[in-house]
Amino acid sequence: MNTVVNAKRRTSLFRHSYVLMALVGLVTILSACGGSSTTTATTSTTCDKATGLTVYSAQGYDSDVTKAFQKQTGITTKLVDDSTGPLIAKISAEGNNPHWDVSWFDGNVTMQSLDDQNLLLKWQSPSTSNLTAQGLKYVPGDNSYYPVSLTTVGAIAYNKNKVPAAGLPKDWNDLLKPEYKGLVAMNDPAYSGPTYPLIAGVSQLMGSEDQGKQFFQQLKANGLINFKTNDPTLNSVETGAREFGIVQDSAIYGAIKAGQPLGIIYPSSGVIGLPGVISVSAHSKHTACAEQFVNWVLSPEGQSVMTQHDPTDGDTYFIPLVKGVTPTVQRQYTDINFIDLNVSQWAKAEAELKQWFHNNIVQ
Repeated sequence: MNTVVNAKRRTSLFRHSYVLMALVGLVTILSACGGSSTTTATTSTTCDKATGLTVYSAQGYDSDVTKAFQKQTGITTKLVDDSTGPLIAKISAEGNNPHWDVSWFDGNVTMQSLDDQNLLLKWQSPSTSNLTAQGLKYVPGDNSYYPVSLTTVGAIAYNKNKVPAAGLPKDWNDLLKPEYKGLVAMNDPAYSGPTYPLIAGVSQLMGSEDQGKQFFQQLKANGLINFKTNDPTLNSVETGAREFGIVQDSAIYGAIKAGQPLGIIYPSSGVIGLPGVISVSAHSKHTACAEQFVNWVLSPEGQSVMTQHDPTDGDTYFIPLVKGVTPTVQRQYTDINFIDLNVSQWAKAEAELKQWFHNNIVQ
C-alpha cells in the first residue's frame, strides 16, 4: 500500500538552525496521526491462508482435490458440493455478493452464460502452459474460465442382457424409429449440468435450434422419459425399465466398473465434447487464494489427485487436457466424433431453450 504524506510547512521557526529538525518532527507527527495524509487502496495479492476460499463444485473428485490442496498449501478450502443445476441457481441468486470464490462443473456453455452476466474474473493463469492442444481449444478469449478435463455427453448406454430385437441404434435418428418406442431415457437439464450441452449439441448437429426442438419432440412422441440426473437414468437401463439411456459417457464407465452389464454407443454423427471448467468469481474477496487453487488444479500434481479418485465414480473417467497426466482407468479415447459447441451462440440461448425443454419435453 502506498501512503502519500502532504505536510504543511511552518511559516516561522524558532531559530534558523532548527529548521530541518522542525520539519522532520512535523512530518513524523502527521504520519503517525494521519494528519493530512491520503491513502490509495489497492487490491491485495496476498492469500490469507486462515480465511482461504470457498469452492462451489459438481465434480465427484472435488472433496479429494480440496483436501489435498489444503493439506499441501495450508490454505483453508471450504467445499460446497451439489449438482450443477442447484449450484448455478445459487450463483445466480447471489449475483454480485457471492459466497463462492471458485466454481467448477462440466459444461463450457453454462460457464459462458455466467461470464456473459459479468460474474467471472478475467485473468491469465500461468498454468495455461500446461494444457494440451485439445485443452487450449476450450480456453475462452477473455480467459474467464479454464478447462480442467474432458468427457462427452450424448453417449448411449444399453443393457447387454436386454438388447432389443431391432439391435443397437447407430445414430441419433435411429432412436426415432418405431422399434425403439418407449425404450429411451435421458436427464432433465434443470438438474443435470451436462444435459443442456447435449440439447444444444444435438440442435447444432441437426442444423438449428428449431430442428433440435423438432428432434426432441419426435423423441418424446416415441416414448422418451426424463430422469433428474445420470444415476437414475442409468438405473432405469440397469434394471431393464428402459433399454437405452442418453448420458455423460464417464457415468457409463463408472457404472461398468461397479459391475453393471452396460455397453456404450457413440452416435456416428457425433457426441458433444464436454469440458470440465473452472472459474474465479469477479467479486471474490479472496482472489489470490482462488487463483492459487485454479493453478494447482491445472497442474500435473492436482490432476494426479483427480486420476487417483474412486474408479466406480464416473468423474474419474475423463480425458486429460493437461500435459503429463497418465489416466489410471480405462476408457475409449479414439474413434469418437467430437462436436465442439458454438459456445457464444448456445450460452445466449440457454435460458430460453431450457425453459422450452421443461415445458414441452419434461412435462
